Amino acid sequence: MNKLFDDTQSTDHKSGFISIIGRPNVGKSTFLNRVIGQKIAIMSDKPQTTRNKIQGVLTLDDAQMIFIDTPGIHKPKHKLGDFMMKVATNTLKEVDLILFMINAQEGLGRGDEFIIEKLQTVQTPVFLVVNKIDQVHPDELLPLIETYRNLYPFAVIVPISALEGNNLETLLGQIKEHLPEGPQFYPADQVTDHPERFIISELIREKVLHLTREEIPHSVAVVIDSIKKMENSETINVMATIIVERDSQKGIVIGKQGKMLKEVGKRARLDIENLLGSKVFLELWVKVQKDWRNKMSQLRDYGFNEDEY
Repeated sequence: MNKLFDDTQSTDHKSGFISIIGRPNVGKSTFLNRVIGQKIAIMSDKPQTTRNKIQGVLTLDDAQMIFIDTPGIHKPKHKLGDFMMKVATNTLKEVDLILFMINAQEGLGRGDEFIIEKLQTVQTPVFLVVNKIDQVHPDELLPLIETYRNLYPFAVIVPISALEGNNLETLLGQIKEHLPEGPQFYPADQVTDHPERFIISELIREKVLHLTREEIPHSVAVVIDSIKKMENSETINVMATIIVERDSQKGIVIGKQGKMLKEVGKRARLDIENLLGSKVFLELWVKVQKDWRNKMSQLRDYGFNEDEY
């Protein structure tokens, strides 16, 4: 039976892994960052921003929730796209709970139908999370929910706004109720299982996506060359290389008289300083690797190792 909320709570310690799936750009990373309380997944209005499986850890007094933000499920156009799809679909087999997130503004689409088809083969409880309710009239929600309810027997349906924080406590309460009893897997102060290098590279890539708009869609990767404390100083020196596929893209990322690259560095440095809690000196270079998204050796070099998924 579907339900919007349930006030029943357990006094036993709960823990488990929760996969967040959905079409590109439905707000999965925004939700993860809001729940965790800091930025661990990059956000962009471009679809397919998330490429790897990003784990965020929320520790409460009586529960620990390990959220897995997956790439948006889409039709792959290159080997990187194949990798992203494998990451997203593989998580369905290894978690305790699945959050299927949809965009309340967009309604049912072919991508959602494809995801629901995939869900038919799993035994894991699935929540329907209707995101971006702050952007639609309340009268539009019930018909939308009914449409999805008729396609799949969701364990729970919760409308939320990840951006505004609306109804997140209700959703977290439902998640806790449906998780199995279990131990605390991570220390209470740990918010992600990704190393700092990964988060830093993602923060830099986010700034490139924000500033270049459609000119540099998803042909950009960021490699962290080194992170080390500068001599006789508390400042941390971060050296990174931005990878693009064409010479024209390199010119765009660098910009006239280096202005674009400087702005990317300026914005990224602030986020990195917030992450590390220290002053940062950030050095950026731009390198062309033609058609890297279709070359397995370069995908592995840039952190997309399919063997791990």
